[in-house]
Amino acid sequence: MDEVEEKILRAIQDGIPLTHSPFSEIANQLDMSEKEVISQIKVMHEKGIIRRFGASIGHRDIGIIANAMCIWNVPDERVGDVGTIMANFPEVTHCYERPRRPEWNYNLFTMVHSYTKEDCVEVASEISKATGISDYRLLFSEREFKKTGVRL
Repeated sequence: MDEVEEKILRAIQDGIPLTHSPFSEIANQLDMSEKEVISQIKVMHEKGIIRRFGASIGHRDIGIIANAMCIWNVPDERVGDVGTIMANFPEVTHCYERPRRPEWNYNLFTMVHSYTKEDCVEVASEISKATGISDYRLLFSEREFKKTGVRL
């Protein structure tokens, strides 16, 4: 990554301005043209430095306040298939396989977001039925301390 790419990434890593011409504002901050900024972002995308460019909605701001980490004990030989099924539920935002530990037999983790804890319980029950996995627990979030994207 060169100096210009790093400069642009630092300028956009916390989000772009919510204005009619966000890249023009960024260009002004960086003493570049809007066309140069957009061109560099496209090049960084083609190079794989930027994998995607998207919007993130503050789920708590719109009332989605119940968050549960669902921990699943999935037979190792079924993790791929079960993980794919779980990941396809719209309420699931994260789905990870993690290693088992002697005192911790859970190997698949999903994050479920909804409006109420009861909704999260219902989604987990639906996932259980769809996958045939009945050994699971829900760990509800109590408080959010930090939430950011990847930083340079």
